[in-house]
Amino acid sequence: MVHLYKSLVRPHLEYSSPVWNPHYRKDKLLLERVQHRFTRLFEDLKNLPYFGRLNKLKLWSLKERRNRADLIELFKTVRGFSSVPLLTYLQLADRRDTRGHSWKLVKAHSTCDARLYFFSLRVFESLEQSATLYSRRQNCKRLQESA
Repeated sequence: MVHLYKSLVRPHLEYSSPVWNPHYRKDKLLLERVQHRFTRLFEDLKNLPYFGRLNKLKLWSLKERRNRADLIELFKTVRGFSSVPLLTYLQLADRRDTRGHSWKLVKAHSTCDARLYFFSLRVFESLEQSATLYSRRQNCKRLQESA
């Protein structure tokens, strides 16, 4: 049944998510509610909380999948695999004295509400979340190795 959900339902929920990504809380909850209802169809998982059911079924929340789709689209744009050029939506850092690599992106500032939820600004939130999760995992690994 999970395979049917993944192949028939989820593509409709995630259609063009890098381009059209809901930013109103109500819209996000409506989309997530579809997956929430699907996970309750399993009798042995009904007593678990939503994220527990997702873990048992080896599914990600739709928010996590939208963030992942944003990061994949950013990767494709940066590496030139996308038909949209990088400099159309994103800017590279002008400073050459930064450490690391030359692909540092600059977050544009916006005062327009519609622009605040656009891909070029939204992707920075996804990057920050993934960097935070990565650093937490690294800290946990270090703690486990030292114990």
